[in-house]
Amino acid sequence: MREQLGVWLKDRWRYERALRSPSPGYLSLSNRFESLERAPDGTGFSCRWTFTSKLHAPGIQPHLGQRLIRRCLENAPIRSIPSRPVSPAPPDISVLIGHRGRERLPLLLATLDSLAAQQDVHLECLVIEQSAVSEIVNDLPDWVRHVLAPLAEPSAPYNRSQTFNVGAREAQGGTLLLHDNDMLVPAGYCRRILERRARGYEVINPKRYIFYLTEEHSKAVQCGLVGYDFSSPDYIIQNLEAGGSMAISAGAFEDIGGMDEGFVGWGGEDNEFWDRCLTLPTWIWGYEPIVHLWHRSQPLKDDLDNPNISRCREIMQRSPMERIEALKLLRGTLH
Repeated sequence: MREQLGVWLKDRWRYERALRSPSPGYLSLSNRFESLERAPDGTGFSCRWTFTSKLHAPGIQPHLGQRLIRRCLENAPIRSIPSRPVSPAPPDISVLIGHRGRERLPLLLATLDSLAAQQDVHLECLVIEQSAVSEIVNDLPDWVRHVLAPLAEPSAPYNRSQTFNVGAREAQGGTLLLHDNDMLVPAGYCRRILERRARGYEVINPKRYIFYLTEEHSKAVQCGLVGYDFSSPDYIIQNLEAGGSMAISAGAFEDIGGMDEGFVGWGGEDNEFWDRCLTLPTWIWGYEPIVHLWHRSQPLKDDLDNPNISRCREIMQRSPMERIEALKLLRGTLH
């Protein structure tokens, strides 16, 4: 009752005002004591605190979360189509998606459908399958390029960094979108990334809100039975920096040493990579809504003694430039 009353008195009016505004003021909704910085052109917001946070008010009054996702997708609709013509023109952007196994194949296919619906952009999409022998190549749409990327030790845990490093070597576009296989994006997502690239930004973090669906809602969405705003999201995340989906120029990816493959299993690699990205002209102001499909939690994610988190803290005591030089030297040795 106390939390319900607090949200009613201190948050409800903020949400009502933002959700009813004709402008995208809803993007400014955060928790009471959090501080946002508006983008130079007014089109997004940067979270001025460390690490991700969940929006509190929708967790107490779920209809606020349902109204927020509905309002976001009115301005930035997510569309899904099963295929996309292959353009003879060189791609403006290469979407790289790492993948392993069949458990998340339905999520991957739904993600690809939202990417196939991208408007006003020449793109290619590479699915980098981390496996000794492909399990999914025959399931992928014709417009998607499959890249097999076996690990030296086939039984080793999934290595997200390795998939993106392999994908970057195969990509033809001047901009790379490093994207997870469980995130549905609006139809103008890639075009808006390229607009910011054209302004001179080498790195773009487009994400403002990540709407995590419940298991039941996620499955119904994938079957085409309900819309994304059918019910309230399970929770809504802010301040997801390199994780999930971010863009970087192909040249800059090489210049900062690519991703660190020393992170094995879940966690750490995106934080360390983002720290090196900040040595470049970086768009840090999130403006896009993304829908995250449900899946079982990854191994290590909930472990308090996750070695990747400890490794991240340890190596980030060294300067980004020192780490960049070490990774570039390692990449040169491996190649």
